Amino acid sequence: MSFRDTLNSGKFTVTAEIGPPKGTDIKEMLHHMEILRGKIDAANITDNQSAVMRISSIAVCKLAMENGLEPILQMTCRDRNRIGLQADLLGAYVLGIRNVLCMTGDHVSAGDHKQAKPVYDVESVQLLKIVDGMNNGKDMSGNDLKGATDYFQGAVVTPESNPIEPQLMKFEKKVNAGAKFFQTQAIYDIEKFKTFMAHARRFNVKIMAGIVVLKSAGMANFMNNFVPGIKVPQNLIDELKAAGKEKVLDTGLNIAARHIKQLKDEKICDGVHIMAIGMEDKVPTIMERAGLL
Repeated sequence: MSFRDTLNSGKFTVTAEIGPPKGTDIKEMLHHMEILRGKIDAANITDNQSAVMRISSIAVCKLAMENGLEPILQMTCRDRNRIGLQADLLGAYVLGIRNVLCMTGDHVSAGDHKQAKPVYDVESVQLLKIVDGMNNGKDMSGNDLKGATDYFQGAVVTPESNPIEPQLMKFEKKVNAGAKFFQTQAIYDIEKFKTFMAHARRFNVKIMAGIVVLKSAGMANFMNNFVPGIKVPQNLIDELKAAGKEKVLDTGLNIAARHIKQLKDEKICDGVHIMAIGMEDKVPTIMERAGLL
């Protein structure tokens, strides 16, 4: 089944990320595609992740399809105006790409081209409206398209944001703009996530919980101090510390697997989006420990 059909069928759906490299050497990326093929339901292809210039996400989506993976095109508003965004959406569609995740995008100050001019002609809610319009045969200016798209469009949300109210308002705006599925920012507090899900279940959308693998206690503390909307509970940090250097990564994999198993067993959400951040080869291990393989 397609990613859209799988998610809508009620099956616990699993996606993971593939980050295009910075350069033309794609051997490692192709290896990751091979490892993930047949295990995940779709692969997010990041769009100049963290504002770092990399291979075009559309090109890598095409490579993913050629290597047996269904891609989810991540599209940010940072680098293109509304003309460029719509042109790329049409281009991706005729190449066979059917899923798009609409994002505002990290500011250029976070990346490796700090002198670049950020565009932000539109933001994520407007981009969702653009996709919805193109699905109905119209461009952003209301002009008729010679052939409409049929994208399965998604968005992101941060369930552990504090305060949560602005996120809930943005979430509803994205639903009203046409979002059909959401992949969340990393969650570590399952009980807090349940509170968000009680709100989200009022809407006819699918929610996939974001799972970021903790590599160390230092990483967890860094995220708490510098990544808005992420809060790693102290008990998980203590668990990582107690593991020691030799077993800390294995402990991080176990925490991710444990959370995934709880989300599935308790039917808290519709699936998970695993962000291994450079450890794509560990995704099958996490899935196996979570009882998904």
